[in-house]
Amino acid sequence: MSNPAITLEGFETLSDDWYVLRKYRVRHRRRDGSEQSYSREAYDRGNGAAILLYDPARGTVFLTRQFRLPAYVNGHADGMLMEVPAGLLDSDAPADAIRREAEEEAGFTLPAVEEVFTAYMSPGSVTERLHFFVAAVTAEARTHAGGGNAEEGEEIETIELPLGQALAMIRDGRIQDGKTIMLLQHAALAGLIAPPCPAP
Repeated sequence: MSNPAITLEGFETLSDDWYVLRKYRVRHRRRDGSEQSYSREAYDRGNGAAILLYDPARGTVFLTRQFRLPAYVNGHADGMLMEVPAGLLDSDAPADAIRREAEEEAGFTLPAVEEVFTAYMSPGSVTERLHFFVAAVTAEARTHAGGGNAEEGEEIETIELPLGQALAMIRDGRIQDGKTIMLLQHAALAGLIAPPCPAP
């Protein structure tokens, strides 16, 4: 960390259960030369990775569907979100971690993945930086049904959709997960899947 205007004076741990919540004391030297002290809470869940699996020959993408408690308690009707496969890095390199997650959640064994960008997903409150990947796949790359880790309460369904339908689901609200929206928009902007040829 190398911001001369910011001094972290200390922190206290408020919770260390599923992840870690800390309260930091900050001294901030403002542009006018004055100093301001304040506290901020930051939720540390580690860094993660997400991947868009797409079949360029079929013009489709593979998404997962699973229950998300925070969305449910914040008004999502059933808490079942459509998402790209994703997970925490733990101690792995991002590419290794996302290959693990793609196999665990969606059943795809991936020899190679392409990292396309990184992003802080909620920088006002969460430390997590997410690594975004894409991978072209075929049906043969899906070696099992996936489903996630039952011991962690996961019950994940994999769904194959035309890219155009997935983009329409963003517009009508059926896809509301931020990382998924970002990767689907990237696929459209980068032309990862050619648009279907018009009927003669």
